[in-house]
Order: sequence, then structure tokens, then C-alpha cells
Amino acid sequence: MSRRCAITGTGTQFGHKVSHSNHKTKTRFLPNLQHVSLISDALGVTISLRVTAATLRSIEHNGGLDSYLLNHSERKMTLEAGRLKRQIKRKLATKQAA
Repeated sequence: MSRRCAITGTGTQFGHKVSHSNHKTKTRFLPNLQHVSLISDALGVTISLRVTAATLRSIEHNGGLDSYLLNHSERKMTLEAGRLKRQIKRKLATKQAA
């Protein structure tokens, strides 16, 4: 399993730890990934994802998974999140048509 957010694609970053004597040691900065189950109101299902804590806060701030995905650009999402967004759009379009 890769260390990537399932929605935003945020991954591992690299850098240096710098000591007081300015000695640099290579290090990896891992994202704060959490296993969560999010409910999609439009689809009526629970979706299990591995997302960063920052993305989880953004989802809560935007009022849920559906509104977060619909309000954000698909270019900034992973393929999995893009597919989910298209499914939600299709389901909402069929509900409006009926």
C-alpha cells in the first residue's frame, strides 16, 4: 500500500533534518494518513478510504464527501476520487431527471 492520500494524492516528502551545528541528515516526511469510512449521501453507500488528516478536515468543512468532491477540481484529485465524483454527478443527474 502506497503512502498516498486517496483523494488529494498527497504523498511522502523528502528533506533534511538540520542540527545545531548545521549538519544535514536526509529524512522522509510521511503524510498523516487515516483509514476512514465516509458516507456518500448521493450514492447511499459507505466508502472506505485512506486520506490525510488535512483532507478529512476539508471534507468536514465542506459539508461531507459529496459536496467536497463536487466543489473541487478533478485535476487536483486522484483517479479514484475522479471516478467517485463522476458517479455522484451521474446519480444526482438521474435523481433530478426523475
